[in-house]
Amino acid sequence: MILYHGTNKAFDTIDLTKSKPNKDFGQGFYLSREYSQAMEMAKIKFDQIKTGFPTVLTYEVDEQQMNQLKVLRFDAYTFEWAQFILMNRRNDTDKPMHDYDIVYGPIANDKVGVQLWKFENQMIDLETFTRNLHRMEGITFQYFFGTERAIKLLKKL
Repeated sequence: MILYHGTNKAFDTIDLTKSKPNKDFGQGFYLSREYSQAMEMAKIKFDQIKTGFPTVLTYEVDEQQMNQLKVLRFDAYTFEWAQFILMNRRNDTDKPMHDYDIVYGPIANDKVGVQLWKFENQMIDLETFTRNLHRMEGITFQYFFGTERAIKLLKKL
C-alpha cells in the first residue's frame, strides 16, 4: 500500500519526538492514502510555519506486516471514535493515552471539530452529536504510526 505524508520540508528519517502532541490519535506520524489530502496538509503546515514549501513524501508499507502490530481501526465517525479523539486531544501528560502501534480512522476536520466542541461543552447531547457525525460528508481517513515498530514498516520511495 502507498501512503503519503504532507509537510513543509523533505526529510529522510522519521523522528516521532518532533511530532506534535494532542493530535487526533496522539503524538505520531500521520499519513493518507490520498495524495491530494497529503498535499492539503502540506499547504496547511506551510501556511502555519511560513518556511520551506509544501511537500508530499511517499511511503510504501506492507499491509500484512501492519496487521502483525497492535492496530485500532475506525471505519466511520462513531461515538467510540469521538471518545478516542477527545482522549488524545485532552492529554496533558507526555505519555501516550494508548498503546496502539497504528490507528486508522476519519480525520476530525473543522466541521467535525465544531461538533466535538459542542458536545464537549454540553451544547448538544450524545444522541444529537452521534446523529450529526453520521450526517458528515466528505469523510477523509488517516493513518497514525505511533511507535518505532510501526515506523520501521514505512519504506520511503
